[in-house]
Amino acid sequence: MPDEDEPIVPDLVEQPDGDAGGLGALLGGGGGGGLDFNALLEQATQMQQQMADIQERAAQTIVEGVAGGGVVKVSVTAAMDFQSITISPDVIDPDDVDMLQDLVLAALHDAVDQVQELQTGALGGVDLGGLGGLLGQ
Repeated sequence: MPDEDEPIVPDLVEQPDGDAGGLGALLGGGGGGGLDFNALLEQATQMQQQMADIQERAAQTIVEGVAGGGVVKVSVTAAMDFQSITISPDVIDPDDVDMLQDLVLAALHDAVDQVQELQTGALGGVDLGGLGGLLGQ
C-alpha cells in the first residue's frame, strides 16, 4: 500500500505483442486501423464550409407568408430575418382589430413554415434537432 503522500502512478499497459505503444497507437496513429484524426478534421472542415454556404444562401433567400388570400403578407429571409409586413387597407377595420392580428399571425406562421421547409431541403432532410439554430432560427 503506497504512503498517503506518494502519488499513485499507473502501470504501463502493454499490447498483446509486447509493444507498450502510446495513446496515438491506441487510437490508430500507429497504423492498422483506428481513428484517422486528419481525415476526421478534414470532414469537419468540409461540413463547416457546407454549413457556411447554406447560411449564406439562407440569408439571400426571401420567402413570403400570406394570409387572408393575400391581404396580409410577411417577407422573411430563410435565415429568419424579417424584411417587411404588407397589410391591404381593405382589411383594416378599427372595430375588428382581432381579425387583423389573427391574419398577421397566420402570415407569420406561413412564412416560418416555408423557411423550415427550405432548411430541411437544404440539409437533405437531415434532422439536426437543436442544431437547426445554426441556420439562423
